[in-house]
Amino acid sequence: MQTISWLSLSWCLIPIIMTMGIYIHWQLNAKELMIACARMFIQLITIGYVLIFMFSEPSPIFTLAIMTLMICAASWIAIRPVRQHKGYFKPAIIALAIAVLLHLFISVQLILEVQHWYLPKIIVPLAGMYFANTMNTISLASERFQSNIEQNMPVNEARKSAFQSAMIPQINSLLAVGLVSLPGMMTGQILSDVSPAIAVRYQVMIMTMMLGSNALGAAIMLWQLERKARPKSLS
Repeated sequence: MQTISWLSLSWCLIPIIMTMGIYIHWQLNAKELMIACARMFIQLITIGYVLIFMFSEPSPIFTLAIMTLMICAASWIAIRPVRQHKGYFKPAIIALAIAVLLHLFISVQLILEVQHWYLPKIIVPLAGMYFANTMNTISLASERFQSNIEQNMPVNEARKSAFQSAMIPQINSLLAVGLVSLPGMMTGQILSDVSPAIAVRYQVMIMTMMLGSNALGAAIMLWQLERKARPKSLS
């Protein structure tokens, strides 16, 4: 696979600068974009060295530690649109933990049949994809649910509307795959000279697991929010 030098990687500044220009020209919050890009760079460099260590010394303790960190970070990021409201963080942790861990078990134990579940080179990349996608869905569901409640929509209608809206990106990705896009894992495997026929099987696993994790995560999150909001709607 082609190696990317640090000098060549500097060309990635072009899309960042272009996006920054749009933010500034439209008088949007460019500081948020700068912080996000800086965090992305620092976090990826850090996790790169952490994974080098974890790959050389596989341990269930280290794997569980990184998984716990991922759950907490994903939950905190997921509630960003509704962080000014109380009572969202704990439901996000519960929803993410149940949804992602269930689908990781299906992927690692039932489909891949991995002997040692804690191997970082398998569990960490899968967990990262599942957490990231489910986090985004929960974030969209939470924001839409809160917005619907503030518009005095009945709680059950607010839940259904929020769930349907949150699943739009996932449904779109299922419709577009193979026609409009080649997803990340499949692209990475093809670039690594893996047969496209094999890469397809992995991608089917990833997309179906993310579909289930997204749906279950959003459903659990909205179920908790509905229970919390229902007494208020009846008072």
